[in-house]
Amino acid sequence: MAQRIRDEFEPMTESRPLVEELRERIAANGPITFRAFMDAALYHPLYGYYVTHPDASTRSGDYVTSPHVHPVFGALVAKQLCQMWELLGRPAPFDAVEQGAGDGTLARDVLGWARDREPDFASALRYRIVEPIARLRERQRRRLEDAGFADATDWLDALPRGVSGCILSNELVDAFPVHRVAREGGELREVYVAWRDGGFADENGPVSDDHLRAYFDELDLLPGEGCLAEVNLDAVAWIQDVAAALTRGYVLTFDYGYEAADLYAPWRRDGTLLCFYRQSAGSDPYQRIGMQDMTASVDFTTLRRAGERAGLRTLGSTDQAQFLVRLGIGAGLTATAERNQMEEYFARRDVVMRLIDPAGLGRIRVLLQGKDAPEAPLWGFSDAG
Repeated sequence: MAQRIRDEFEPMTESRPLVEELRERIAANGPITFRAFMDAALYHPLYGYYVTHPDASTRSGDYVTSPHVHPVFGALVAKQLCQMWELLGRPAPFDAVEQGAGDGTLARDVLGWARDREPDFASALRYRIVEPIARLRERQRRRLEDAGFADATDWLDALPRGVSGCILSNELVDAFPVHRVAREGGELREVYVAWRDGGFADENGPVSDDHLRAYFDELDLLPGEGCLAEVNLDAVAWIQDVAAALTRGYVLTFDYGYEAADLYAPWRRDGTLLCFYRQSAGSDPYQRIGMQDMTASVDFTTLRRAGERAGLRTLGSTDQAQFLVRLGIGAGLTATAERNQMEEYFARRDVVMRLIDPAGLGRIRVLLQGKDAPEAPLWGFSDAG
């Protein structure tokens, strides 16, 4: 009885049904790819992390994204979208299609800035959220209804075709499930997930997909000898889908990542896979299965090249710190200091520093791609802004 009571009130540290399902799958068919494991841990329709944790990216969740620091992030993204609308000839509608919208905070702040600052843009703006997860969609709908924007927003299960405007995402691509590979004796090997001694464990074997070799052949490099690394084949498929969806306009991608030469450098021994639980980072994907987030840094070299092969043109690349500074994130600081409103000044300065911190959110990469878009530079990517 005492053991039963202790188990009942003990906090759940993993999704036991998910663990059992994966264990049975391995028992029946042998070790699975890490991509299959990560996909189940994050996106299983009943037990996956994003299905059961719709508040994951909020202040009370496991990690905080830029929109949750302060509405100024969404306001500056909206300012950049408004310039895109102007450069495209003020089309109506102007599509802003967001994937990975979390709890809808970025959508709310973009729509709020447009309503309050640029009513003509607000009238043309058609905000569309691509969200296949029902619980997240409901959370987004409540947030936008509370702000009065439910009627200004459409929800879709997949990317639509014929988009004229901008397809944007914030920390979406680094949450795609990845293959893990290792270089042994100069050869590329894949890391599989086995069940051993009562738990999940790594087990190296031949690569499961020839696209993994082709991926590194295209880059003309391999990870360092003895190094672990991640390969995000889903990112390549995603940017191809984005290119097919966009008729005219821009693709704006915010995410953690590096150029390939840095991502697969020989000194990066353990790859970039990270797990997040209650605002703390770890590196063990076999703990808290279904209860923690997992991410891997994006290979922006491959993402850019794959987009170009699919018909997109690379228009700019920078980091979030420079993007926000160029759009004027520091403007309010000078005004409050001049008015001697020092309490407000220090509060705003704290927000600015969190969003542009080069050791934190400020190092997020921002990639701008386009199709049939004007040559004029965008403010977030040009010092002239």
